[in-house]
Amino acid sequence: MGALLGFLLGLGLLLIWQHNAFKPRGGRDRQSLGWATRRGELLHQAGLTGVSSWQLLGLQCGFALATGIAALTVTDSISVAACFAAFAFAAPMALVRRLRRTRMVDLREVWPEAIDNLASGVRAGLSLPEAVAALGERGPEQLRPAFSRFGTDYRASGRFIECLDRLKDTLADPVGDRVCETFRVAREVGGSELGVVLRTLSAFLREDARTRGELESRQSWTVNAARLAVASPWLILLLLATQATSLQAFDSPAGVTLLGTGAATCLVAYQLMLRIGRLPAERRVLR
Repeated sequence: MGALLGFLLGLGLLLIWQHNAFKPRGGRDRQSLGWATRRGELLHQAGLTGVSSWQLLGLQCGFALATGIAALTVTDSISVAACFAAFAFAAPMALVRRLRRTRMVDLREVWPEAIDNLASGVRAGLSLPEAVAALGERGPEQLRPAFSRFGTDYRASGRFIECLDRLKDTLADPVGDRVCETFRVAREVGGSELGVVLRTLSAFLREDARTRGELESRQSWTVNAARLAVASPWLILLLLATQATSLQAFDSPAGVTLLGTGAATCLVAYQLMLRIGRLPAERRVLR
């Protein structure tokens, strides 16, 4: 019976591996991107365009090593130092995710104003490239650098579609993807309804931002309380570091098991809290 279960488990793992190894790579959804590409996109969406995924990994390793050495010096406990080194390894990525979330919230609030400016420019008789490039001067402050770069590229090359693709990569934002694709369709197909489409999109984005703001404000106290509950045992462990003799017990097999179980429990509980409280997020499907 055991051999049969082992065979079925191995067969299942083989089928999973074959599915991942030989599935088509034509799409560019997030699951089909590589590890380094996903982290690079995360850095780009956080506004850290000068940092690569490998540089972030090096920063994580260096921060974890420095924290582990400092914790080992203070506590004289290898297991406790390893726990804090693991937390230090995850800290830079948590900071990047926080920066990304802050930037996405900021962009979500200024996109309606930018789209209103575009609609006004189109209604005033500006050509589509001129209206888009004008956002580099009259648009919201957060979006001006990207649209200024678009205006420079368009004046240098005159190729609207290629400059639009570079603008999408610079913005790295789901709403920006939709707006750019609207421009692409208007440029290639034509039509007189671009202003109506932009005003409708602006109204939808304002409503979405208002609803998300209300939901996030209502759930913020619950999320913060859950974070405090996860962090409190490790804060107590940090306070125990003032008494090095009390931490020697954590280097025993039972102590290592206790720390490992506690860390795994906190990680699972925290991830579960994030998944339960997560609001639906837009994906960049129009890359």
